[in-house]
Amino acid sequence: MRYVAVAAALAAAPAYAGEAPAHNWTGVYIGANIGGGWASNGVGYAPNDPQASNLFFAGGKPAAASFDLSGVLGGVQLGYNHQLGSAWLIGVEADFEESGVSGSGSTSGVFAPYYTAPFNAPVQQGIEWFGTVRARLGFLPTSNLLAYGTAGFAYGRVGQRGSWDTNTPFAFGGGAYDVNCFGVNPSCFAGSSSKVATGWTAGAGLEYAVLRDWTLRAEYLHVSLAGGSTTETVLGDTAGALPSSFNAAFGRVSLNTARIGLSHQFR
Repeated sequence: MRYVAVAAALAAAPAYAGEAPAHNWTGVYIGANIGGGWASNGVGYAPNDPQASNLFFAGGKPAAASFDLSGVLGGVQLGYNHQLGSAWLIGVEADFEESGVSGSGSTSGVFAPYYTAPFNAPVQQGIEWFGTVRARLGFLPTSNLLAYGTAGFAYGRVGQRGSWDTNTPFAFGGGAYDVNCFGVNPSCFAGSSSKVATGWTAGAGLEYAVLRDWTLRAEYLHVSLAGGSTTETVLGDTAGALPSSFNAAFGRVSLNTARIGLSHQFR
């Protein structure tokens, strides 16, 4: 009789061995991620004083330019999940990303008050870092697989710079402001700025429990941050007059990201 019981137990063992325990998603987790980002943006120009208006009126206004940004990004995430029964999950997550996403563009033209002076107006913009604080709502097709949507607040440091370049020196003034492109070629005007911008974010992802306390994820996140601007000021000596300047206004940053990540769950 004893041998019969042992044989029955051994016969049943493979069926139980093949059944993985259901993953419990409730708890705090921390992890890291890496991926890439891409975006498109544009820049437009406006004079800040009468001499800059004269420059623009004489053909020196750069045309509005568009350009693309791209690069690698990576960072860390920290969050909390609360599983609701066997099919749903709610949670909150914060992440912080170092970013190499940047891009550049340029337009050109001819400034011709008395002679032809070709110019080029290059611009650059980069996202130095960004972070988000988001809610998550997830559905569990199986106990180990989570499909989720996420949305919330975003912030990040965005920097931009630009210049107005010419290899044909010239100067003009006669008022409170002056333009002097002698001795500073090729950049007659130049400027840069950087600020922490705020906005919103939304996205979706898949996360899979590979071990009891570890999960892998693939995620798309759209990050929208307020646009910035920089003042490009004349670089030559204006001999007591105020240096002329114009404004380069950049559009809203709409960053798309695709990331993979690994998280450890604490119970």
